[in-house]
Amino acid sequence: MSRPLLSMFIEPDPSEDELLFAGQLGVDCVYTWVRPEQRAYDYLARLRERVEAHGLRLYNVGNIAVAKNDKIHLALPGRDQAIADFQAFVRDLGRAGIGVTTFTWEPTQVWSSAPGESRGAQARAVDLDEMLQRPYTHGRPYSEDEIWANYTYFMGQMMPVCEDAGVRLALHPNDPPSPRPLGGIPCLIHSFDTYRRAFAIADSPALGMEFCCGCWLEGGAGFGDIFEGIRTFTAENRILIVHFRNVTAALPRFVETFLDNGYMDMYRVMKTFVQAGYRGTMILDHTPKFAGEYAKGGGAAYAIGYMRALMERAQRWPRDANFSKVGISVTTF
Repeated sequence: MSRPLLSMFIEPDPSEDELLFAGQLGVDCVYTWVRPEQRAYDYLARLRERVEAHGLRLYNVGNIAVAKNDKIHLALPGRDQAIADFQAFVRDLGRAGIGVTTFTWEPTQVWSSAPGESRGAQARAVDLDEMLQRPYTHGRPYSEDEIWANYTYFMGQMMPVCEDAGVRLALHPNDPPSPRPLGGIPCLIHSFDTYRRAFAIADSPALGMEFCCGCWLEGGAGFGDIFEGIRTFTAENRILIVHFRNVTAALPRFVETFLDNGYMDMYRVMKTFVQAGYRGTMILDHTPKFAGEYAKGGGAAYAIGYMRALMERAQRWPRDANFSKVGISVTTF
């Protein structure tokens, strides 16, 4: 049975040990965020060759400077040059044989509060009530109409280039997916319906999504039913990357947790992806920090092992269910 592909982050200039570690964990793919000077074709092509020499696939490559750019998001001076830089990056990705890159409409990056903890490990936390009291980040409030108009302009410039290059853009939701503005700026993607609007504006198969389980769970009912979202957007071939993450609660306050320590049953989530026929990549996204330098890499290894176990169990599900119907006891793990 085919299945989702496990993927993990590597540094943009990975050591041989890092690539060996990825292979030892048994992942199918890797991804990275390159620095601006590494966006060119020559570097991307060499990186892909190094990755493939270790039996891995370089599935997606991002660049923060273009993927999270306030000039693009807020129509600030220099917007057209920033978009031109993004277009050049997409063309070079296509030439290098890398078919996916990511972006998010977050001109002030990811918002966080003072750290929390999960089983004693430091973890990202959010207190929305505190965030809503923070000052404007860009000197004034922006309207939803402005933000959507800027997004529409960007899509008009990017979609033809992506289609020509054979590269798809994966749109990540705002984190946290606040229905109210943060720092005076409305969150573009904070629900099932805002994703629907974003896809309609793009009007192109070149636009896909990073399905961030963490953000869907953070948004709770306000974001929409996560299982309906998985089934709908998998059927429409919109999901390019899954961020497999759990949290303690929905907004207004949450802490990111280990996969087995949040409010969602992550096996149910995995089973829904498998049954829906999702075949893109899954990554662990954020994870609490294990203690001590000796545990470097422990967070990735723990999460990938846990995800693999859930995936294998989900792949066996129809057989296990049939055994149960005839009274045969099956231990899954």
